[in-house]
Amino acid sequence: MDGSVDGVEGRYAYGVMQRAIAEIDAAEAPLSLEVLAGRMGMSAAHFQRLFSAWVGVSPKRYQQYLALGQAKALLEARFTTLEAALATGLSGTGRLHDLFLRWEAMAPGDYVRRGAGLTIRWGLFDSPFGEVLAMGTDRGLCGLGFVEDATGGIDAAMADLAGRWPEATYVEDAAALAGWVTAAFGQAGEARLHLIGAPFQIKVWEALLQVPSGQVTTYSEIARAVGSPRAVRAVGSAVGRNPVSFLIPCHRALRKSGALAGYHWGLERKRAMLAWEAARREA
Repeated sequence: MDGSVDGVEGRYAYGVMQRAIAEIDAAEAPLSLEVLAGRMGMSAAHFQRLFSAWVGVSPKRYQQYLALGQAKALLEARFTTLEAALATGLSGTGRLHDLFLRWEAMAPGDYVRRGAGLTIRWGLFDSPFGEVLAMGTDRGLCGLGFVEDATGGIDAAMADLAGRWPEATYVEDAAALAGWVTAAFGQAGEARLHLIGAPFQIKVWEALLQVPSGQVTTYSEIARAVGSPRAVRAVGSAVGRNPVSFLIPCHRALRKSGALAGYHWGLERKRAMLAWEAARREA
C-alpha cells in the first residue's frame, strides 16, 4: 500500500482497533489496558504504543468516546450551527477540519454526461480506518471508499464509485493521488477535491464540509443550511451518495435524537471515526 499515518500502518492499526472496539462493545463494563491488550494477543506496552499512535489518547479515555451515548452528548455539547459557519464565507477554499482543503465542483452539464471525457485515476492506500480505494481527476479526489469488511471488498468499492461516472476512463495510478490521500488522513498538507454530483448533492456536501472535526450536525440542520428545510429525506439521500468518505464528513451527520443512523461504509467505522476525531481534538 502507498499510505501510512503517523508512522503506523493504518490498515494494520485499524484492524487491531476494530477488534478492540468489538471487545469493548461486548463488555458490560470498561476493560482495563491489560485485559484489552491480552485479548489482542499483545503486551500492554505494545498495545498502548499502537493505540496512542492511532488516536492519541489512552484506551480508557477512548472507551468513553465509543460509548453508545457519546454521539448524543456530542450533539448536545459540541453542536455547531451550520448557518453560522456558512455565514462566515467558508466555502470554496479554507481551513476545514484541520487541514487545508481546496475543492471545486464539476459543472452540472459535465455531471449529466456521466463522466464522458474524464480520465479518473485510482489506487489503494492505507488509512486509519482500513484500506481505501481513492479516485481522482487532474483537479482533485473525486472518490474515496473503504474496501474491507461488510463493504464487499475492492470489487464492490470499485463498482460503487466507478458506477457513478460510467463513461469516464479509469487508469490505475496511485502515485498521482498519493499526496492528496496522505494530506487527507495525515491531516497535513493540501488535499484537493473535485466534486462530481448533482447540484443539490453538491450543496449538501458543501454544508458537510463546514462541520469541524470532532463535532456533529443533524440532517434537519443541513436541510436548513442549504435552504430546503423540509427536504430532510432528500438531504439524507445526498449524504448517503457522498462519494468521498471522511473528507466530505458524512459520518458527522446524525439524527435529531443523536442516533448514528446509517453509514455507507458501516456503522462501526462511523463510530470509530467520530471517536477518533473527538479524541484527537481533545489531545
